Amino acid sequence: MPFGNTHNTLKMNYSAEQEYPDLSQHNNYMAKVLTPEMYANLRDKETPSGFTLDDVIQTGIDNPGHPFIMTVGCVAGDEETYEVFQELMDPVIEDRHGGYKPSDIHKTDLNFENLQGGDDLDPNYVLSSRVRTGRSIRGFCLPPHCSRGERRAIENLSIESLDILDGELKGKYYALKNMTEEEQQQLIDDHFLFDKPVSPLLLASGMARDWPDGRGIWHNDNKTFLVWVNEEDHLRVISMQKGGNMREVFTRFCTGLTKVSPTVSPVFTSLRSLLCSHLSLPPLCNTCLTSALSIWQIEGLFKERGHEFMWNEHLGYVLTCPSNLGTGLRAGVHVKLPNLSKSDKFGEILTRLRLQKRGTGGVDTAAVGGVFDISNADRLGFSEVELVQMVVDGVNLLVDMEKSLEAGDTIDDMIPEQK
Repeated sequence: MPFGNTHNTLKMNYSAEQEYPDLSQHNNYMAKVLTPEMYANLRDKETPSGFTLDDVIQTGIDNPGHPFIMTVGCVAGDEETYEVFQELMDPVIEDRHGGYKPSDIHKTDLNFENLQGGDDLDPNYVLSSRVRTGRSIRGFCLPPHCSRGERRAIENLSIESLDILDGELKGKYYALKNMTEEEQQQLIDDHFLFDKPVSPLLLASGMARDWPDGRGIWHNDNKTFLVWVNEEDHLRVISMQKGGNMREVFTRFCTGLTKVSPTVSPVFTSLRSLLCSHLSLPPLCNTCLTSALSIWQIEGLFKERGHEFMWNEHLGYVLTCPSNLGTGLRAGVHVKLPNLSKSDKFGEILTRLRLQKRGTGGVDTAAVGGVFDISNADRLGFSEVELVQMVVDGVNLLVDMEKSLEAGDTIDDMIPEQK
């Protein structure tokens, strides 16, 4: 099997009690949910591709917790993981995504015109802005479980599809196996390329197998629109640039994903009626229809080659880590907060704004020189526009607080209410 932990038949020689992991020192969402009874009920199950419960939870066993962010502690090996192991996954998702219930329906909005502001983040504090999301291609196992052949097929399919983009988005694919170590490191240092798989979260999940085979980066000529291939997900789509113009970044992000004009035309209206009639739905507003058609357009490049993205109305876009379900979107900025970050209220402020902090090198790094990567904490239950709006509004407030502290003033009256 692609991932060596898949050997359910041999494990059945031992009792569930003998196989149950020691989670006594663990602090992740999986460890909070998994019980000996649940383990006994699920341990003999597997998805059609052979992904087992022990495959799902291995990363959470090997990684008890995280100093900055409470990790999820489980991954999916294929689209069916979320159904076969629903007893575990549903409460993990509900806990991680703020009470998102199994009956909830996800919403999407990729109409950048609905974003308020975003072009006025102070560049003296906001060094760079980025919006990214993930996409999984239906019919393939996810990175923790895929074979070498699957990974290479995803790479080839991605190259063929992305080569069609033109104009500002016209670009080229670069395979990691063809890069020198110096070239890779330069792209990593410039924050264009994903890092080598040194994170124990990735290693324990099985995502680093066969590195760097089948991995690569596609980017446009300006390096402002990028697609990572076969990192944590099949695809990571990223729009980024220096400075604080998040609106421009988000506009490029939506354009790259959708290639759909929000203008309402007779054809647009006819498609709206056809969509509602076909799905037996009430009439859709223009914004909702734009979002629906946007999904179809980006998938069109892959559908022409016989594939579509993993998506359902409850989970939204299906991705490897349960934390990225729904929009899969992380809008973030690198922002200088040397004074605010020293406040004992910093963590509480971020929580109230529904934001999270990382080091500028990623999830396993610390801030350097008071510069943090600040991004939305949510992925599921909010639309893309809502999440970017949270970042824009929240970062503006954080910068105002930093300025107040620089001037020697208090920020007590600036503490926000819980969003």
